[in-house]
Amino acid sequence: MASVSTRWAGVPVARRKDERREMLVRAAFALFGEQGEAGLTVRAVCREAELHTRYFYENFTGTDELLAAVYDEQAAALGDVLARALDEAGPDPEARTRAGVRNVLRFISEDPRRGRVLFAEARGNEVLAVRRRAAQTGLLDGLIAMGPGPELPVVIAATMFTGAMTELAQQWADGRLGRDLDAVVDQAVELSLALHATTRKRLPG
Repeated sequence: MASVSTRWAGVPVARRKDERREMLVRAAFALFGEQGEAGLTVRAVCREAELHTRYFYENFTGTDELLAAVYDEQAAALGDVLARALDEAGPDPEARTRAGVRNVLRFISEDPRRGRVLFAEARGNEVLAVRRRAAQTGLLDGLIAMGPGPELPVVIAATMFTGAMTELAQQWADGRLGRDLDAVVDQAVELSLALHATTRKRLPG
């Protein structure tokens, strides 16, 4: 481990704090992703990041706040992936649904620790629960906004799809759906489009 005097030599004070925060978040992601909530202690995080505990409290009041930062970072990364995928898919509902489902599951597959943070692990943790509820509400609002209007069938269908997509991601992250990404995506898209078609039929006019 580099000494304090050499590690931060020539680095501006504000940047030092930002870099230490980034190191702590990376360390927490690694520990939480591999060991779950039980592995996320101040001492373990500082050991993983090779930082003194005083630097932990320079940035976070406790492990819950650190976990929130880990979640926010992964959620932002997934949001960027989805935004690009949906932009490339264009306006076609099937193409957008396929792009959305595939890229969420592929994002998890590329690094299973992401799924543990975003969907699978510590479901009773209030920090994660609040953020997951907010993310689900954001997805629901976005689906309703993209629909033909706020009629009850649209709201119900969007609510069902949002819940199903969240559970699908959790089951995929837990490894309960096998490893055939194409098969899972095909089935999910088929069912989603059937729900979409039924919803359209129930709209007035």
